[in-house]
Amino acid sequence: MLHPKRRIRPAPLARGSAEVVALIDTYYNAYNAARLREACQTLARMIDSGATIGVSITGALTPAGLSSVLVPLMEAGFIDYLSSTGANLYHDLHFDLGLPLYRGMPEVASGAHDVTLRKDGIIRVYDVLFPADVLYKTDEWVYRVLMAPEFGKRMSGSELHHMIGKYALETARKTGVDKPSLLAAAHALDMPVWVASPGDSTIGLNLSAITTAHPDRGPLLDPGLDVMEMSALVLDAKRTASGTSGVVIFGGGAPKNFLLQTEPQLQEILGVSEKGHDYFIQITDARPDTGGLSGATPAEAVSWGKIDPEKLPDTVVCYTDSTIAMPLIASYVLARCKRRKPRRLYRRLPEMVESLRREYRKTELYARYWGQPEKSTGRAAGKARKPGKKPAPKRTRS
Repeated sequence: MLHPKRRIRPAPLARGSAEVVALIDTYYNAYNAARLREACQTLARMIDSGATIGVSITGALTPAGLSSVLVPLMEAGFIDYLSSTGANLYHDLHFDLGLPLYRGMPEVASGAHDVTLRKDGIIRVYDVLFPADVLYKTDEWVYRVLMAPEFGKRMSGSELHHMIGKYALETARKTGVDKPSLLAAAHALDMPVWVASPGDSTIGLNLSAITTAHPDRGPLLDPGLDVMEMSALVLDAKRTASGTSGVVIFGGGAPKNFLLQTEPQLQEILGVSEKGHDYFIQITDARPDTGGLSGATPAEAVSWGKIDPEKLPDTVVCYTDSTIAMPLIASYVLARCKRRKPRRLYRRLPEMVESLRREYRKTELYARYWGQPEKSTGRAAGKARKPGKKPAPKRTRS
């Protein structure tokens, strides 16, 4: 089953295709083909307008080799920060280590061979296969990296991933791979990367193993820092540069919400005056009528303050598989758009956090909990909330 000719190691998508642009602009005229065309065109507008662009990824995209699509977008300056599942970051490290993943045959996806695969020590991710030893070797690498002295402190997820990325980049260079992993590339570009549920991945499992062995060793992740940092980044995007913020969502789940909840955090929890993200693109196969977060529409997000209601025309939902849409969208914008200089936002997180803190300390909600604000500029507008009046409920949906 693990035939060398079926090994997954696509070359990075170094350049876009004018033919893809012509195909999409000319023939994608109706139904979800039209939504995909709109997604391509909206992302091109986001890039050309100078918007700060956050991308979220869910589903097993990196085992399918799709970091070969994402990394060129990062290097072109078309992605400014990333919200990911921990699994996507972990499985992408296999490539830095030169470990093999393979395309499976169609019948493998049915599950008919799973007992045999288990006996043979082969792991299956739908129709992607790899030897169990790939996990063991990657676990060994992650564990030893996390044992390095510089990890032994309280930190945010962005700092954790930036530090892992340093080691991943060194490893990728030693193994001579064509393309570094997401974490390695993000480190080189000083791009912040967050994971909404850090314990829900094998990076988190290895971190927990260190804590189990010695509670005083290894990273102590603080999720409050993650929320603060990403909220500060989004506020900075709206206050400076083009003054616009856009999100591109592949899939849904926790990375989607983590990307979008920055606006309720700013408006509802901190009381900072804001309207919501300006652009919204989602590629999903989730239905909205089941009530799940992954299928929640941009119109619903408006009700939470996550999307600026005046910008609904700049929102697109395309119901298709991310593995189909991502290479087409990337090829389109790489052909259509001029490269942007990397913004290296990781370096700027401390100053952005301080700016957020200054704005928060001027709001009515800050005054309710901590005393009179210096000067009200948020929804505060002058007076502190009357004692006894309850603050708005905290929300996490959509």
